[in-house]
This record gives sequence, structure tokens and C-alpha cells, in this order.
Amino acid sequence: MRPSIPKTFAALLCAGAFAGIALADEHDPAEEHGPHQQEFVHGAPQHPSLEWTLAAGGRIYDNWWEALDRPEPEVTNPAYPTDINPNQTGAGTWRCKECHGWDYLGADGVYRQGGHFTGIPGILQAAGRPPERLMPILRDSNHPYTADMISDEEMMRVATFVSQGLVDMRTFLDLETRTMLPDVGDLDRGRAIFQTTCAACHGFDGRALDWGNDGQHNFVGTEAASLPDEVFNKLSNAHPGVAMINTRAFPVEDRISLLRYLRTLPVGIDD
Repeated sequence: MRPSIPKTFAALLCAGAFAGIALADEHDPAEEHGPHQQEFVHGAPQHPSLEWTLAAGGRIYDNWWEALDRPEPEVTNPAYPTDINPNQTGAGTWRCKECHGWDYLGADGVYRQGGHFTGIPGILQAAGRPPERLMPILRDSNHPYTADMISDEEMMRVATFVSQGLVDMRTFLDLETRTMLPDVGDLDRGRAIFQTTCAACHGFDGRALDWGNDGQHNFVGTEAASLPDEVFNKLSNAHPGVAMINTRAFPVEDRISLLRYLRTLPVGIDD
């Protein structure tokens, strides 16, 4: 099947950047995934490292049908509290992040108000629990995913992500203002990581890929400035469904430094 890519973070289509392909608004990354890239995006290594497992679980948490190349749900998740938030319907209600947030704090974090509010608690308190103990929770009536949607092996990646892959973003982000706290991260270290890895797709100024529309420009710097909690997930785990690198093999401090540097990049075409 050909997965559709939402415009948010559609710029992270590294496969297209490496191939020198112009990215149109309706760009379909499946058209350019060779067999090795397809395996990288949707497959699994024979002997998965912990870092690979954490990133894979994080992508499922983000958007499982894009991560796993499965059909997008056509109905609203029956466990989603539409009585609390009737504005969210359809496939988006099946995303883990839609209830528990990019910051893993659910109703106590960024999603404590606004269009994503559900009143559902976060998952940060589950960090450190053995994945085997989390699996029954991920298969209960509040998580009505069938094995055809997410297999037990794939769900174990999510459980491992929750157990060992979460970061308390309150240590480096002000979640009230969605900004970085002062004096966190090493700007020079972040610059080094970006210029030797991310720039292969995004360019040295972060503007090689633009997923804006209607005359508006949207670059990696634009996203980092306005949605740092989401960007931290993406740089840690990669964007589901596209051949993008992730930084799970880097220490948390390096990922925070990378986020700090991303927030210095241009947010518009004239910056």
C-alpha cells in the first residue's frame, strides 16, 4: 500500500532529498522507496538493538499505520472520549499521542487544554515498569487495537518505548509557553550534530525542504520554534513512514542540544 504523509513534518522525507527528487504537495514516498529503504522504513533488523526498538516504538506511538504500513482506520476509536472532545474524529483518534501527548503527560501537559484535550492522563508515570507488565494495559479495552493493526511483537516495541524511552520534557521545556528553558543544551554540540547528519536532507540552514502551502513556508526551524515537544519526538524516533534517520543512539543531552540548535534556524524564507 502507499502510505499518505501528513503535511506536518512532511519535510522529513530524506529519501526524496537523497534522490534529488522535487517534493510536491501530494508527494508519495512509497514511489521512491527502494527495497532496502522499504525495509529500513517498515521492516525490522534480524537482531534489533535497544535503540532501534525504542525508536520503532516511538514511531508507532506517533502514528502506527504510517510506521507499520497498515490501512488507516476509517472510524473513530471507540475508546476515544468524544463526549469530552467531539471535535476529534476518525483516524487521528487512534494515535497514542492524541490522548497522551507528545510530552507523555496527557491532560497534565500541553494537551491540558485546546483542541486535543481529552482528560486522559499521561504515560510518564509508567516509565521504568517492565514491558511485560505494560503489555496487558496496551491490550485492554482502552486500547482496542487488533493484532491486524498492531501485532504483539510490534506492541512490545511500544511497551519498551514506554518503559525505557520516555524523557521528562519538563527538564528542558516550559510546557506552558512551549519554549525551551534557558541554559539547557549545548548549542555548539547541537550544531555539530545537525551539520553532520540532519543537513544531508534539510540543508545547512534547515530550508532545503519546505512543507508549507498557500504561500506560507514551513521549515524544520519553523516547527522547532513552535512545536518543540513534537520535534523532540521526531528527532528522537524519526517521522513514521519515511526514510529519516533518528538520534536514539545519541545521549538525551545530545538530543536536547540538537533541539536547541534547531530553534536557531530560520523560520521563514527571508530570515
